Amino acid sequence: MLVDSHCHLDRLKLDPYEGKLQGAIDAAHERGIGQMLCISISLDNVETVLDIARQHPTVLASVGVHPCDVSAGTATREQLTAWSQRDKVVAIGETGLDYYHETESVAEQKASFALHLEVAGEQGLPVVVHTRAARQDTLDLIKAHGNSEHAGVLHCFTESWEMAQAAMDMNYYISLSGIVTFKNAKELQEVARKMPLDRLLVETDSPYLAPVPYRGKPNEPKNVREVAEFVADIKGISYDELAAITTENFYKLFSHAQQHRPQ
Repeated sequence: MLVDSHCHLDRLKLDPYEGKLQGAIDAAHERGIGQMLCISISLDNVETVLDIARQHPTVLASVGVHPCDVSAGTATREQLTAWSQRDKVVAIGETGLDYYHETESVAEQKASFALHLEVAGEQGLPVVVHTRAARQDTLDLIKAHGNSEHAGVLHCFTESWEMAQAAMDMNYYISLSGIVTFKNAKELQEVARKMPLDRLLVETDSPYLAPVPYRGKPNEPKNVREVAEFVADIKGISYDELAAITTENFYKLFSHAQQHRPQ
């Protein structure tokens, strides 16, 4: 079995499935993807994500506000706490810092990220972290406000090996998306080569960032298999071994997911 550790099911292109999300989920199951984590990004879509997880047995949920969405509204401590206690919620986020897209909301991003980290620690949940063009601030805030026991994951990782090492030193995992399959992603491929297997996750971030050979097309959870196959090749191990390792890593990090694990 393989797990898609980060996807946005409420944003999938469902034309191939007559507009039905279950079709995309079934397509993933047919390729050996047993479970997927659907990620909230804004105040507007949290309830949608929670409903998707409620309606589909193999879908889990994460709740939070993406750094690029803080200008439209940030979550309060009370909201994050209440959401974190909802059924099938296994993580806080997506949260973090993005100075590439959003340079005018830096102060809001930092405050929101710190709050997500604090609530996650209080609730015993890991944090799903988005970071872009904000390496040091991301690490500094995790160190200042995070809980190393539950920690989290730097998702869709595209940063340096040094940042990966610093995050892993704080008990974080690193998740690789379809970007690692791109021909111009040599630095990221080198990070993948160096990554210890016990800190590695794979994801689609669908509907974005489809892996080769689907690059440029709408992405979906079934394509996490291509990510895993590519990373397995880099690591010099079989796909089955990579799938087994990353799946166990997923349930170790997202410990609340264990009770919903497919039999």
